[in-house]
Amino acid sequence: MDFLRPASWAEALAVKAERPDAVPIAGGTDVMVELNFDHRRPPALLDLTRVAELAEWSERDGRVRLGAGVPYARIIAELGDRLPGLATAARTVGSPQIRNRGTVGGNLGAASPAGDAHPVLLATDAVVEVASTRGVRTVPAAEFYRGVKRNALEPDELIAAVHLDVARGPQQFAKVGTRNAMVIAVCAFGLALHPDRRRVGTGIGSAAPTPVRAPAAEDFLSAELTDAGLWASRRPLPDAVRRRFGELVAEAASPIDDVRGSAAYRRHALAVLARRTLGWAWDEYREGGWSACA
Repeated sequence: MDFLRPASWAEALAVKAERPDAVPIAGGTDVMVELNFDHRRPPALLDLTRVAELAEWSERDGRVRLGAGVPYARIIAELGDRLPGLATAARTVGSPQIRNRGTVGGNLGAASPAGDAHPVLLATDAVVEVASTRGVRTVPAAEFYRGVKRNALEPDELIAAVHLDVARGPQQFAKVGTRNAMVIAVCAFGLALHPDRRRVGTGIGSAAPTPVRAPAAEDFLSAELTDAGLWASRRPLPDAVRRRFGELVAEAASPIDDVRGSAAYRRHALAVLARRTLGWAWDEYREGGWSACA
């Protein structure tokens, strides 16, 4: 196995163009596990830890460009106020050691249905920036996942960054597992309220072949909040609205039975997570200073 270690982004893209079979590695929290258990033996590893640009983030005009190599620990420490949903999800990732190494870019590259970052990326309409020696292109997170552990990257492309709007409303994330962290989710759910657009975003993890949104649930809740004037009045949500929202989220999933849980349990748990996160987010919206302007 060859070990390739470029010192710059330009060099990394050139190496990937020359060796499209090289597997990128940054935190190594997924790839090294597969190697250690002999589940994978790629011809080459492309170590990106020396590429400084990948470990940077910036904000411009209300939008964050998050480098693919920024670890979860820094997202929690530096971006909790701007990207609260992603920071909440990051807190549930592995142990402190894993959070110091693991990255959103790695989560996207692995494209596991159970990746903790995916539900929030979907709920917040994140966009993935990918690059090669041929140029740069962007892919909406909703179009990035192509199957179990398959993504939209071409063989010569690398993930450069993720683009997310600074939160303009409450964001939540929750997952079910044997523990809050250091565990692969049985199922997970991300929620984002977008009061400036009168819209709701959702993301479901570990309950379908890929991370997915729940569009019927989004449309239902957006309509309920708008038609009843709740965005402006900030009145409590009716229980019937919360229950129906949970039902629609569960219906959007297509889970399987496995060693971590049954399909029926996952659907039930998703309905509960959807109701709970909606309750938390709406309470925060009612109590906070979020703008209700369209």
